[in-house]
Amino acid sequence: MDFALIPLQIHDQHCYQGSEPTRTFMSTLALSSIRHHMSKFNYTDLSIPALVLLIMGMLVLPLPPFLLDVLFTFNITSSVLIIMIAIGTRKPLEFSSFPSVLLFATMLRLALNVASTRIILVNGHEGHESAGKVVAAFGEFVISGNYVVGFIIFSILMIVNFVVVTKGAGRVSEVNARFTLDSMPGKQMAIDADLNAGVIDQDTAKQRRAELAQESDFFGSMDGASKFVSGDAIAGLLILIINLVGGLAVGIGQHGLSLSEAGRIYSLLTIGDGLVAQIPSLLLSLATAIVVTRVTTSESMTEQAGNQLGNPSALFVTSSIIAILGLVPGMPHLVFVTLAAGAAGLGFIVLRKQAGLNVPSAAETAASIALEQPKDLEWEDLDQVDLVGLEIGYGLIPLVNPETGGQLMTRVKGVRKKLSAELGFLIQPVRIRDALSIDPDSYHIVLKGVIRGRGKVKVGKELAINPGQVYGVLEGTPTQEPAFGLEAVWIEPSQRDHARTLGYTVVDATTAVATHLNKILRDNASDLLSHDEVQQLLDKLSSKSPKLVEDLIPGKLSLGVLTRTLQNLLSDSVSIRDMRTIVETLSEVSARTQDPEQLTSLVRPRLGRMIMQGLVDEKNILSVMTLDPALEQILHNVLQQNANVPGQSIVMEPGLAERLFGALREGTKAVENLGQSAVLVVSPAIRPWLSKAVRYRVNELMILSYSEIPDDQAVKVIHTVHAEPKSKS
Repeated sequence: MDFALIPLQIHDQHCYQGSEPTRTFMSTLALSSIRHHMSKFNYTDLSIPALVLLIMGMLVLPLPPFLLDVLFTFNITSSVLIIMIAIGTRKPLEFSSFPSVLLFATMLRLALNVASTRIILVNGHEGHESAGKVVAAFGEFVISGNYVVGFIIFSILMIVNFVVVTKGAGRVSEVNARFTLDSMPGKQMAIDADLNAGVIDQDTAKQRRAELAQESDFFGSMDGASKFVSGDAIAGLLILIINLVGGLAVGIGQHGLSLSEAGRIYSLLTIGDGLVAQIPSLLLSLATAIVVTRVTTSESMTEQAGNQLGNPSALFVTSSIIAILGLVPGMPHLVFVTLAAGAAGLGFIVLRKQAGLNVPSAAETAASIALEQPKDLEWEDLDQVDLVGLEIGYGLIPLVNPETGGQLMTRVKGVRKKLSAELGFLIQPVRIRDALSIDPDSYHIVLKGVIRGRGKVKVGKELAINPGQVYGVLEGTPTQEPAFGLEAVWIEPSQRDHARTLGYTVVDATTAVATHLNKILRDNASDLLSHDEVQQLLDKLSSKSPKLVEDLIPGKLSLGVLTRTLQNLLSDSVSIRDMRTIVETLSEVSARTQDPEQLTSLVRPRLGRMIMQGLVDEKNILSVMTLDPALEQILHNVLQQNANVPGQSIVMEPGLAERLFGALREGTKAVENLGQSAVLVVSPAIRPWLSKAVRYRVNELMILSYSEIPDDQAVKVIHTVHAEPKSKS
């Protein structure tokens, strides 16, 4: 119970005007609320508001010279600290707060300029220390009391800061922001590709997406923060001019100083104040340039520069050139020769260090010898085969690479998502690998290490598929559509619209591969379901119906029998999404049989409505084919004869089998030409055997039993299958 919420929820006036115990109770609750909030209070949260309050105070209130010295020193210290942090960062996101820090540092410096300007104009006539000792030190010691020299130095600092550092940092920030935003879609697709390929898990992908969003926000903020720096440089010059002109006006007009005296005092104070502010400004500009020009590596700027600049060859060449220049008459020979010797010595030191690193120790030598010896084969050397794999030739790599516009990773992910939703279990990730052993434009679809599908596609071209009726001929490379074997033509993308007007179905190479993969996975869905997936389905069902799962597994059925039953359903193109109904049915019928084949036949009628869902037309009518009664009776007799011999497979007279399968193929084609799904309805006794017999002989034929059709389902017979022998003329 959160006591902090109770006082806010009591609005009845009588609660506060009640008896003494009531008021005591309310006081206790209020005290508990205060303690609760104080326990969560963090005093560091006041640092930024305190800084904002300090900046506002400097803008409005007059400050004493001593406090101004403290703030000027703090400003220099913070600038040095910021640039040291910028030098030490290994990647820009390690200093992601830099844009905000830069904003507050700039405002602090400008507020100090305002405060020092106020003191200079008010108390400048009193002497060179009227604005504090820091300003006086910069005005006298740094520029030797010569305001002309000070003005020149200040001008040089302004040129370096504004023209060189600030302008360059602003340009780099702008380019970084633009390229970071432009590259975001490609980087997002690369993350999705790694996730689909199984290279990273979901948590790593989420972390990389968050880092990508932070990176885009950071460089966008840096683009704006660079404008703070350039504006700060311009403001420094304007403040210098205002201080100088205003100081002369105040000194001559209000304090009666001569022009030379006023010029000397206010010039030194103004230039000293400008240098005190301009040096931190230059440091902040340099820190900005360092952050935006950093290349993301595992090394800091110092380590990276040291490793790359420590090049012995470059040092030796530099030493030779400096030595030659030192021999030119009139040159300071000692200086040039000394620097040449120093460069050569540094080159020898680096070379010796590198040689020492490259010399292996005794332990390393022994380890390398041991590695060179042939080692025994271990279990770790055996790789498990991928459940689902896609091997592509090197010519198809652009289909996978997001940087070249490849969409295959995204399409494969879409295929997995669609099939998982339709079949009722999670399809394992598809491992995509390049294979140099196959043709450049070929691909193999691999299930459990075995090639189950092959195809060829052409990158940069599109596949015009003949759906059965077209109204013209296309110019291109004739081929076959890889998924269904339809006639097709590879055409140029410019012919796409023309091909569609002729009745062709036009797809790109990525879609052709994804469609083929979808068909292979759907046709072999039973091979993709293992004990692990079934256990995941049971765990998911157990979260909602724990008693139902506990009653079935393992008391009534083993996990292996349940897995085999679900595989049989998938082999018959029946979805297992409705796991609750499946488990309930198995729990009821498990006492009668433990045979997966019989269990499958008992479960199918309970899933009848879900099976019908994809077979009925828009009027909710199921159009079916039936067997000729005489043919169906023959099949019953064949099954009954083979049932008398246990353990023997069903044997059918070859002529009858040939006529049966031929008639089924003709009937399937006739029904599909009518725009209907090919559905054959037979008696429950022969459905399991006939379904297995025609599975790989008659494509796209669904076989149902009469018991699987709901009583209220409208049925229309549109074809009858006959298998009489042909009469001899």
